[in-house]
Amino acid sequence: MNRYPAWLNLLVLGILVLGCILALPNLYGTMPAVQLVTTDGDDVTQDELDSYVAALKNASVQPEAAYLQDGRAVLRFERVEDQIVAAERLRDRFANEASIASTLAPALPAWVRGLGLQPMSLGLDLRGGVYFLLEVDMDAAIATRLSLYEQSFTDSLNDARIRNRVDVTGNDIVVRVRSAEDAQQAREVIAELDGELLILDAAAQDSFRVRMSENQIRERQDFAIEQNITTLRNRVNQLGVAEPLVQRQGIDRIVVQLPGVDDPNRFDEILTATATVEFRLVDLSGNEPGSRNYPGRGVEQSQSLKRDIIASGDQIIDAEAGFDQGAVVFITLDSAGGEKMLDTTRSNLNKPMSTVFIETRREISVVDGETVARTVRTAEIINTATIRGVFKDRFQISGLSPKEAADLSLLLRAGALAAPVFKVEERTIGPSLGQDNIDRGFAAVMIGFLAVIAFMAIYYRGFGLIANVALLSNLVFIVALLSLLQASLTLPGIAGIVLTVGMAVDANVLIFERIREELSAGSSPQTAIASGYEKALSSIADANITTLIAAVVLFAFGTGPIKGFAITLSLGIITSMFTAIVGTRAIVNLVFGGRRRLESLPV
Repeated sequence: MNRYPAWLNLLVLGILVLGCILALPNLYGTMPAVQLVTTDGDDVTQDELDSYVAALKNASVQPEAAYLQDGRAVLRFERVEDQIVAAERLRDRFANEASIASTLAPALPAWVRGLGLQPMSLGLDLRGGVYFLLEVDMDAAIATRLSLYEQSFTDSLNDARIRNRVDVTGNDIVVRVRSAEDAQQAREVIAELDGELLILDAAAQDSFRVRMSENQIRERQDFAIEQNITTLRNRVNQLGVAEPLVQRQGIDRIVVQLPGVDDPNRFDEILTATATVEFRLVDLSGNEPGSRNYPGRGVEQSQSLKRDIIASGDQIIDAEAGFDQGAVVFITLDSAGGEKMLDTTRSNLNKPMSTVFIETRREISVVDGETVARTVRTAEIINTATIRGVFKDRFQISGLSPKEAADLSLLLRAGALAAPVFKVEERTIGPSLGQDNIDRGFAAVMIGFLAVIAFMAIYYRGFGLIANVALLSNLVFIVALLSLLQASLTLPGIAGIVLTVGMAVDANVLIFERIREELSAGSSPQTAIASGYEKALSSIADANITTLIAAVVLFAFGTGPIKGFAITLSLGIITSMFTAIVGTRAIVNLVFGGRRRLESLPV
C-alpha cells in the first residue's frame, strides 16, 4: 500500500496554503502614489502623516489610502491626475521637511498590509523607471589616498624632529630630508606607519620614494566601489525612492536602477554630485609652508588657507538645511572631527576660518576629431568667518542659496563619495513599455504552461492531470518565494520561469515512464507506483542538482539581468523538486494508495 502518514499530508497541505497566502498580494496590482521621507533621516510619525493628508484635503485632493511603511509615508491615489496635484502640493508645503517622490505602490487592502505581506518586486524593465550606469574614478581614489599619506608622513616626521619635504609625484610620494642619516630614520618612521608600503631608492641619498603596493591599490579600489555603493544607496533612500537597486558591475562601474521614477534630472544631479566641504584656517601671513590660495565664490574674497584640514565632509554625521539670516546648513561632526574643531577654535580665537566647497566633475570635449574626457576639480571658499567663541561638534555653514543648502545637506548627510563617479549611460523606461513587457512575459508563461498541461493530460491521462496540479502549485511557490525574499523579477527572470515550467514536468515524466516500465514488466499497480518514484529519484536529483549548480554560478559571477535569470531558475528548481516528487506522490497516494484491488493505472 502507498500511503503517507497523516502528518506529512498535513505538512504538504500547509505548505501549499502558505504559498498561496504569500503569493496573494500579487493579485492586487499597483496604484499611483506619493512617498515621503523626512530630510533628517528619521522615520515619519503618525502625526506627520496626518499633516500630509490634511494639507491635501485643503487642496481638495483625497488619497485613496495613507499609511506608514518602512519609515516612509505612502499616499495612494486612484488617478494619476490626483497623484500629480498631490506631489506638487506636498512639495510646496513640505519641501524643507521631507523628500517627495512620485511612484507606484501596491494596491493592497489594509488587512494584507497588516500581515506584513508584499508583492514581488518588479525590475526596471517591467515597472518602468530610470537606469544609470556610473563609472568610478579609480585614479582619484588612489590620489586621495596618496594625499592622506602625504599629510600623515609630514606630521610623523615633524613629530620625530626630522626636517622634511613631502610631495606627491604621479603615483609616488617623494620624501626629501637633510642627510642620508635622516633619510634612514625617516624610512623607519614611515615603515612603522604602514608596513605594506614600498620604500624605494631615489637618485639622491637624502631622499627616497614611497609607493603603494599592488595589494593596497586593489584594496583601495574595492573600498572606493563599496563605499560609493553605500553612499549612493543612502542618497537614493534620502530621496524617497522605493525598491532602488544599487550594485557593482565589473571592476569600476555601478548600476543604479530607480523603478517608478519618471524624471531623471533631479536624481542625476544628486547621484553624480561629489560635493563635499573642508574647514581650514586662513593663513594671515600668506607664507606658511603648505598654504594655498583658494578662489572665493560670489561675494567671498580669495584667501590663502593653511594646509591642515580641521574637519572634512567624511567626518560629518548629520547636516540639515535651515535659515538663520539666510540659507544655512547646520553641521554635526563625529567625535574625532569635534575634538579637532574644539582644539582649533580654542587656540585660534578671533582668527578667520574658511569653509571650502569642493566639487569634481567630468568635462567632455572633442580634440582632433576624438572625444576626450577630463576630470575637473574645483575648490572655492563659500564662507569665511571669524572664530568668536569655542565650539566643538555643532556649528553652521552660510553663504549658500536655499537650493544649494538643501542639496549640500542631503549629500553630506548621506555621506561623501570615496571617489568621484561619472555617468556613462542613462536610460528612461516608461511605465507603458514596462506594462507591455509584463503582458508579453505573462503571455509567454501562460502559453508554455498551457502547452505543457495539454501534453501531460493527453499523454499521461489521469497521472498527467496530477502533474498539472503540481505544475500550477510550482508557479504559486515561485511567486510566493519571490514575494517573501523581495527579489526583483525582470524579463530574464520571466525567461527563467518559462524554462522552469518546462523543466518542472521532467521529473514527473521520468517517474511516469518508470511506472509504465514496471507495469509492462508485470508488477502490480501499487508496486509500480512505489518503484517508479524510488527508482526515478536518483536521476531526478542528479539532473536538478547539476542545473542548480549552474544557476548558483550564474548568480555568483553574473550581472543584473543574469542574476535575475539565475534567481528564478534556482527557486524553480527547488520548488519543482518538492512539487514533482513530494506533491504528486501525496496526491497519488490519496487517490490510488488506499485501493486494495487496483487493477490498472491511468498512466
